[in-house]
Amino acid sequence: MPETWSGFSYIVTNLARFIRPNEVTFSGVNSSMPMLACMLAKKSYDFYFTYINVAGGVDPKPTSVPLSSSDPVLAAGSTAIFANEDFYDLCTRGRMDLCFLGAAQIDGAGQTNVSAIGDWHNPKVRLPGGGGGAVMLPTARRSCTWRTEHSPRVLVDRLDFVTASGGMHGVVTPIAVFIKREGRLTLQSWHPEKSLDEVIARTGFAIDGTDASPTPGPTDEERAALQALDPDGEFERDADVSLG
Repeated sequence: MPETWSGFSYIVTNLARFIRPNEVTFSGVNSSMPMLACMLAKKSYDFYFTYINVAGGVDPKPTSVPLSSSDPVLAAGSTAIFANEDFYDLCTRGRMDLCFLGAAQIDGAGQTNVSAIGDWHNPKVRLPGGGGGAVMLPTARRSCTWRTEHSPRVLVDRLDFVTASGGMHGVVTPIAVFIKREGRLTLQSWHPEKSLDEVIARTGFAIDGTDASPTPGPTDEERAALQALDPDGEFERDADVSLG
């Protein structure tokens, strides 16, 4: 690529690329990058989709871009206001097309852990728990997650605890994009400044890279949209994402 594609912009842009026309897409709590991805897609893609966020907004027109993905400004100008139970209801009725849900660990089957690191009875770290993800991951039509670190400690062969499993469709890190095929996460593409061998070495589960290729770079529209959303680089500095 002619100029560096940062790990931060790589994650946001490739999360946005999972969004499809005329679908219902949700971004949750502590999810600033998926929030930006949904807003980027609204600005740069020439198709309509319904964007719902955890602040209750439905196709909102926020007056500013908040650092928190739960900020009430994300409900400004909404066509409707959704409560938490409405998100779950949409999922369980098969009406939620895409959910962006966070994870601490992800295994090769696309299962996630947001409960504990280490032994459950004596963990090294106690995590916040499944919350909505335990309901939404198995019931949404597709779910995607992201990690700002690509290493064997987060992309693991075996989870320390299985919080949720089921509908994982894709995973984005600063250096790779995975999609689920036949029950396993497979490598779709890798950051063009990295290599297939590096991605394999930094992944804790076995991956098939046979059909993978370097990720297509951001379009002019995607670059312009992210620049408009984060003109001072505040989100990027806060995320502190490294290519490693």
